[in-house]
Amino acid sequence: MSRLRQFAAPKASKPADAAGWTLAALMIAALAGLPIGAVLWASLAGAGEGLRDLAATVLPTYIANTALLMLLAGGIAASVGTGCAWLIAATRFPGRRLLGWALVLPLALPAYLAAYIYADMLDFAGPVQTALRAATGWGADDYALPDIRSLGGGAFVLGFVLYPYVYLLARTAFATQSRTQFRAARSLGARPARAFWQVALPAARPAIAGGLALVLMEVLADFGVAEYFAIPTFSTGIFRAWLAMGDKAAALKLAAVMLVFVIALVTWEARTRRGRSDSRDGLAARPNDDDPLVALSALGQGLALVACMIPVLIGFVLPAAYLASLALTDTAQAAAGELPAYLRGSLWLGLATATLCLFAALLLAFARARSPSGAVASAIRVATLGYALPGALLAVGLLVPLGSFDQSLTRFARDNLGWSGGLLLTGTSALLVYALSVRFMTVAYNSVSSGLARIPPGLDAAARSLGAGPARVLARIYAPLLAPSLAGAGALVFIDTLRELPATLILRPFNLETLATRTYRLASDERLVEAAIPALILLAAGLLPVLVLNRLGKR
Repeated sequence: MSRLRQFAAPKASKPADAAGWTLAALMIAALAGLPIGAVLWASLAGAGEGLRDLAATVLPTYIANTALLMLLAGGIAASVGTGCAWLIAATRFPGRRLLGWALVLPLALPAYLAAYIYADMLDFAGPVQTALRAATGWGADDYALPDIRSLGGGAFVLGFVLYPYVYLLARTAFATQSRTQFRAARSLGARPARAFWQVALPAARPAIAGGLALVLMEVLADFGVAEYFAIPTFSTGIFRAWLAMGDKAAALKLAAVMLVFVIALVTWEARTRRGRSDSRDGLAARPNDDDPLVALSALGQGLALVACMIPVLIGFVLPAAYLASLALTDTAQAAAGELPAYLRGSLWLGLATATLCLFAALLLAFARARSPSGAVASAIRVATLGYALPGALLAVGLLVPLGSFDQSLTRFARDNLGWSGGLLLTGTSALLVYALSVRFMTVAYNSVSSGLARIPPGLDAAARSLGAGPARVLARIYAPLLAPSLAGAGALVFIDTLRELPATLILRPFNLETLATRTYRLASDERLVEAAIPALILLAAGLLPVLVLNRLGKR
């Protein structure tokens, strides 16, 4: 019995083992932090003159458009997400359970696909204006619809595609906060609207702010919507400076200013997580469908149903239905002959990125478990910052240092080994896989780390006490128990890689075309019908992470 007690708790790692895990975590953090370091270094090198030139030309436009786009899209997402979350959590109306799940579906639709679809639907020759002319007999000069290809149109698309970030966190906050406090306010004479504004909303404000921070990060990182709607933002500015004008210095300066926005949003998001308060009580743990916080009349139930249906229709149902109708046309099916080549490129890229992310995430998770030091915690924080880095910033931040290293390596190989095959790293798929792994490391690490935390550490100690070596412990204990987490993490990274656009456009080699880049090129040439099938595949692939997010939100 004493021997069993001896191995009931895990042994501390040996100093040598802990140092090895710490070193592995620091190496991964150094590789993941390379683009941030490159951008910061470039911002310090000749910063005054470069920024003065940008400030006199394009920088004010980029700052104004980016800030205004974030403000408008964030306002739409916060209003829609918070309102729908309150209706789902606090009231009861027909279809509430179905809509509680369906309100997350817009996240399955990449924002750039929604931009292509709505631009085509609302175009002069599109179905909306055609039907309007047929129904009214009006001519083109008799009415004027708002131009969707504008900053307001971009905010509309981004707001209705990204509001589920706010909805998920707000729904959880409303469902778990104290019902007693709300009812106490009602008993003191407060009407439901006043009790919502003064009791429920302040308690849920940290969660809403956290969701809004995620929305703003996505808006800042957006390239497809801004580029297609001709909105000059930081992402489009970096892309044009780097590829269109070949001005690397300007692209790096823009990336440095963009990094200031990123740091502000990351800091805000971290503060909202630290600031969340827990006001739940016993009644909140089990909401009763027969005893809602706010009882609605028949008219109120109908209005609540409509209010929750509109975001789902705008953000998912209408675009998905329109895309499916285009995919059934002969033109779309004739263009699908080249689809296998794009599928192979996407599958290869997704599998390579998922494999690299899983390997690095396992190292980080085990380093945290075996060597829980401050250095490891800091390394993990740096290594998982990729979720906040826009694809354009990440691509530019990697190209500069790796391009210089590649030129030196190629020069050495040419002078000493007779190599004459050109650059070894830049312009290859390896660089793209590296960049995407940095971008989506957070997705893999969160899943693997949560799976590892559910494994009792005593199993490891017991197996070691029975003579099992590290390899056998890994194969017989950790591999089977971590398999679901690894599969989920790999699937999420794979799907995110399929949908990534700006980093893939900048870093991909000339012989690699993915579903996302093919859809972008066809839509840019006003050939959305030919892009319908690859776009529909991207939309279908996005349903998996949406289902995972919805499940986590309910938990």
